[in-house]
Amino acid sequence: MSGVLIVGAGLAGSLAALALRAARPGLPVTLLDAAPGPSDRHTWSFHHPDLPPVWRDRLAPGLRASWSLQEVRFPDHGRVLEAGYASLDGRGLAQLVAGSGATTLWSRTAAEVLAHAVTLSGGTRLTADAVLDARGLRPSRHLVAGYQKFVGVEYEMDAPHGVICPLIMDAKVPQLDGYRFVYLLPFSPTRLLIEDTRYSDGAGLAEPDLIAAITDYAAVHGWQGREVRRERGVLPIALAHDAAGFWAAQDGAVPIGLRAGLFHPVTGYSLPVAVQVADVIAAADPTTAAIRAAVRDFALRKAHGDRFLRLLNRMLFRGCAPDERRRVLSRFYRLPEPLIERFYAGRLTTLDKLRIVTGKPPIPIRDALPCLPESPLLKDAR
Repeated sequence: MSGVLIVGAGLAGSLAALALRAARPGLPVTLLDAAPGPSDRHTWSFHHPDLPPVWRDRLAPGLRASWSLQEVRFPDHGRVLEAGYASLDGRGLAQLVAGSGATTLWSRTAAEVLAHAVTLSGGTRLTADAVLDARGLRPSRHLVAGYQKFVGVEYEMDAPHGVICPLIMDAKVPQLDGYRFVYLLPFSPTRLLIEDTRYSDGAGLAEPDLIAAITDYAAVHGWQGREVRRERGVLPIALAHDAAGFWAAQDGAVPIGLRAGLFHPVTGYSLPVAVQVADVIAAADPTTAAIRAAVRDFALRKAHGDRFLRLLNRMLFRGCAPDERRRVLSRFYRLPEPLIERFYAGRLTTLDKLRIVTGKPPIPIRDALPCLPESPLLKDAR
């Protein structure tokens, strides 16, 4: 077959399909996924300034919800941020892909993924001009990470919950397993997602403990209701990244999304970066070689530009005691709102970087100095 095969119908693969179909309406684009259908266990969110208007318009029909404000809370201060916020789920994403004219084949497990062919578990072999691999994160010696671990429970409450906008970080909660905060998304006056998140050194996810913490949080706020769905995840928070070494070893299908280490190094947000990669893919000739070269060049530039963000992560995870991480984040959220917006969008200026690290140091200088070099972490990983 001609056209493009994308293995993985999650966020990165689906956005690549949307961009390819928008750029070349006649191009055959097929997504393959092992799942039986769209998942209800993922919520992808973004701050409105993260995306260009064309993408906000493109995603708008599939959004689960959009809000004009967002909020953060710490023990010493709280703040309402005026940047808009929006969320997309698996069903909405699948509807957008179907509307673009791309084809999604569910219940298709890839046994072998090559540069121009995919062999399914049943033996069927599909060929294409370009093959993209969007099957999610896999361990790599080229990426050293801490972890953002979360469990979220969506409730239909018995009475209105009173939350009017996303609470993207309630850090007033007791600190456990590193830096802990609760994240709230109010999908309706009675529908609320409560997510317990930990920035931790280890990847182990003790789901029963997080569920108990969510139950306690709801009880403290007087909320009662029935569970509608649940989501969970462990996302990498990049401490060191050898993008050149990673891409030097890529000669098959083109890795994208988390599989290629393409995400915001500090927040773990992947949607804004996936949009950028999708545009890169759509601008290239629809062949494996051309797309690989374009994505590789983007990834190398991004890894170079993200050096400061990885330094911040090393300071947080290696230079700061777990129970002190909240203080670092509290200080950050006192900075000017335009700087915070540029941070989330991955567009920090030189002055922004200086503003983040000057003044009262977020961690003692003696603890920060050992965090400066990145290469020792990569050497240890090998």
